[in-house]
Amino acid sequence: MEIFGFSIDVAGLLKSIVPVILQIGLMILAFIILVPIGKKIIKSTLNKAGSNQKVSPSRIKTLEKLLLNVFTYVMFFVLVLMLFGVLDIPLGPLLAGAGIVGLAIGFGAQGLVSDIVTGFFILLERQLEIDDYATTAGYDGIVEEIGLRTTKIRSFDGTLNYVPNRYIEGVANHTRGNMRALVDISIRYNDNLDEAITVLEEVCAGFKEDERFKEGPDAIGVQSFGTSDIVLRVVGQTENGLQWECERAMRKQIKEAFNHAGIETPFPQQIAVHNNQN
Repeated sequence: MEIFGFSIDVAGLLKSIVPVILQIGLMILAFIILVPIGKKIIKSTLNKAGSNQKVSPSRIKTLEKLLLNVFTYVMFFVLVLMLFGVLDIPLGPLLAGAGIVGLAIGFGAQGLVSDIVTGFFILLERQLEIDDYATTAGYDGIVEEIGLRTTKIRSFDGTLNYVPNRYIEGVANHTRGNMRALVDISIRYNDNLDEAITVLEEVCAGFKEDERFKEGPDAIGVQSFGTSDIVLRVVGQTENGLQWECERAMRKQIKEAFNHAGIETPFPQQIAVHNNQN
């Protein structure tokens, strides 16, 4: 068969190409099948290990995400090597060329190496885990994923931040241990201070049996004096992550108790003086 003046042996071409295509197809199919199976095995193994050794769920999630990513990368790398073998692409010259290129871009890869090293120590020292509420690298939110190169932090407005690990220098983890629920409430200067504190103590007593509180809450008393108000403070220790929920619940109960006792919430007042001189 001639095409554009060139004689082509179609039968021989098909005979040499079809087996290669079949091998490539089988390799890709095996990759598609084996990767989900491997991921399922990793998940089940980690879940069993976590239940037997009483590892925290956040730790299991962190290791699961990391191992799944590493497994996928390794399988993809193996697939590429096998494809090179099927296509008879020699790896020796490629590796030699990669070494030369690696030397050329070595300085540019310092950031990547720094990301991986920092990510390793973050995982080793358990500075962060998935579902932790943390502040780091100028971001504040919930940790969604920790990788060897980047860490994903979801801000409370819904923004997903991809933070290179090398920028994670100081970490404020708000999820370790109990958290403080703090409520400041204002009363007027002409309200009965002792009565207001008594009302706060009664409200606090109602929360003593609340399982969300690990300690307190307690009415601390006068916190400060404002321009038109006296600020009283209530403080308690809660399970981590529940402090805002508990603060909202306390504010609601305090406001209702103050209304029942006739204690009003102050508001800024202004006195306007008009000089009507002709």
